[in-house]
Amino acid sequence: MNAASASKPWLLLGAGLALAAGLPWLASEFMVSVALSCLMYIALATSWSLFCGATRYLSLATSAFFGLGAYASATLLEVLPWPLVILCGAAVASSVAVLMGAAVLHLRGTYFAVLTFGMTELIRHAVTFVEKQVSGTVGRVLAVVPSNETVYLTMLAIAGAAIATAMLVRRSRFGLALAGIGADEQRAQTLGVDTRRVKIAGFALTAAFAGAAGAAMAVRWTYIEPAAVFSPFIGFQTVLIALIGGAASIGGPVLAAVVFSLLAETLRLQLPYGYMMVLGLLLILCVMYLPNGLASLWQRRALARERSHE
Repeated sequence: MNAASASKPWLLLGAGLALAAGLPWLASEFMVSVALSCLMYIALATSWSLFCGATRYLSLATSAFFGLGAYASATLLEVLPWPLVILCGAAVASSVAVLMGAAVLHLRGTYFAVLTFGMTELIRHAVTFVEKQVSGTVGRVLAVVPSNETVYLTMLAIAGAAIATAMLVRRSRFGLALAGIGADEQRAQTLGVDTRRVKIAGFALTAAFAGAAGAAMAVRWTYIEPAAVFSPFIGFQTVLIALIGGAASIGGPVLAAVVFSLLAETLRLQLPYGYMMVLGLLLILCVMYLPNGLASLWQRRALARERSHE
């Protein structure tokens, strides 16, 4: 790979971030809200793919990390500066991911997926119990929140950082170790990879971005409760977006997040139940005809172009 082709993804990322940064001052409030949803799912799907796409572990814990970040934000917003609130949301989610990963990452396949979902529900009910015992109610009112522009730029920075991290990890020894685990975990272990430590680190890295996204998005609601921020819908949609876009790629989840966020806003207004139907249909079509996701379309085109030049 020459220097020009290696720098192209970074140039595209920089240009995209620069264009998106001006949106709050150029577009309507509705379009900014849609863009914020796009950025949230770009961060969630990209960070999910960073670990799960490489290792082929199907995690359903995204909503747990998102919710923990949201509650960290709601708790600390009045006592800490905004950047520290985001970092605390990421740190809380990452710490819980280390504990969760140490408990369940020795499993694979259906067992791992079911256990991560079960632990997500356990965390949701634990937060609900604590809320009832401490405050006597379920949920928190957010009285002090930053401006809409600050929230948007924060979410843009988190999404950009998630993409940049995925690009850096893919070309690092850590990324190769994750890919080796996905290809053949026993062989990777035989070759000297500390698979347990690598998996826990990757799982915690994924959780950090989900927690940061939850901390940033929490202020979009004036009132948060466990049922909303720990919603399984957030986790399931993240997984579907990543799989449909192509979990083994970087651009695929980004493109899928944009497409499905736009579809969501359009169909929720015109056909409230149509969005999930379209999402399910696209997933079925992708599994049948594009098992590697939408990213395989341009990968095939790039391969055909290279062969034509030979």
